[in-house]
Amino acid sequence: MQVLSNARNLARVLGSRTILFNSNQLYLSSLIQSPSSSLQCQLHSDASSGINGSCYYPMPLHSIYPMISRTFFSTEAGTVNSNPTVKELYDDMLQSVNVKRTMPPNASLWSMIGNCKNREDIKLLFNVLQNLRRLRLSNLRIHSNFNCNLCQQVAKTCACVGAIDFGKKALWLHNVYGLTPSVASAHHLLSYAKAHNDAKLMVEVMRLLKRNNLPLQAGTADIVFSICYNTNDWELISKYSKRFMKAGVKLRQTTFGTWMEFAIRRGDTESLENIEKLRSESMKQHSLTTGFACAKGLLLERKPEDAAALIQALNETLSDGRKQSITVEVEKLVNEWPSEVLKHQKEEDKKALAASLKSDIPTMVASLLNIGLARDVKLEDLTKNEILS
Repeated sequence: MQVLSNARNLARVLGSRTILFNSNQLYLSSLIQSPSSSLQCQLHSDASSGINGSCYYPMPLHSIYPMISRTFFSTEAGTVNSNPTVKELYDDMLQSVNVKRTMPPNASLWSMIGNCKNREDIKLLFNVLQNLRRLRLSNLRIHSNFNCNLCQQVAKTCACVGAIDFGKKALWLHNVYGLTPSVASAHHLLSYAKAHNDAKLMVEVMRLLKRNNLPLQAGTADIVFSICYNTNDWELISKYSKRFMKAGVKLRQTTFGTWMEFAIRRGDTESLENIEKLRSESMKQHSLTTGFACAKGLLLERKPEDAAALIQALNETLSDGRKQSITVEVEKLVNEWPSEVLKHQKEEDKKALAASLKSDIPTMVASLLNIGLARDVKLEDLTKNEILS
């Protein structure tokens, strides 16, 4: 009887060990959490059984991973195919829509968008979108468009492959593709215009936003103002600034910086003053760009000491790591800005302005040196500047 009892105990222990080894859910998480741990099987003994103490069965990870891979990543569960081409996805989806009259998996459409590499791929994509919309209307009685995330990705893909005419189709509120346009979609096209200094495309996109009642955002202004600055189109930035102001868009610090830098590059102190008034209504502190734009404006007004005081105040708002930027900006003011501002002046005004800058900039730098700023700035380039002579 005692032998039989011991045999039963041993069978129970071995049985529990089998359960542990066959239950992936039970041991997988503990192994991942504690890689150095081992599966433990403790054999309880009877005094007369002849089996004493406890026995441990360590299981290293290198012997466990093959078990995991067979269980969770077995090739019997399915193989991973290479990415299908856009044409293959196009054919499969049209087969589903036109023959089976069922909606294809969402993953197929997203995969197609992600794999578009050229204009021909985009053509196939828009054809599929039109067919999907038709099926949603006729068979599924779904009158709403796809969500705006799809439109954003489509517009982004169009911009990436340069199919801008298709991208503009995605901005129409009423379209045959089931797309839901948004200003975020337009930003992809505007970013393309910025990368290519294409003011004409920017104007077309802005016109589409207006015609389709898509609200302007601060990010829109940031891109638009940058394009106007890069293409040196003051009339355009003046036009769109009024539109953004009328729409109640709160401009970013970077947008004000671009706008004010553009004004002072032209020597337009009146516009600079108006822009600074708008900026100060929405934000207290200057950025490096807006602060130096105002300092340059003071120089044009023959107030070099005030310009130095403004730069000193700006320096106090910067962290220690950014204070070196003051010297960099002063060097640009000395070496680059005078030539730039004189280019935009009438011929009869250039000589007087050149003389004032040649006198006032050294005065400003001297004031900065007195308070320990701009020590590395050299004025030799200013005196050698032919345009100031």
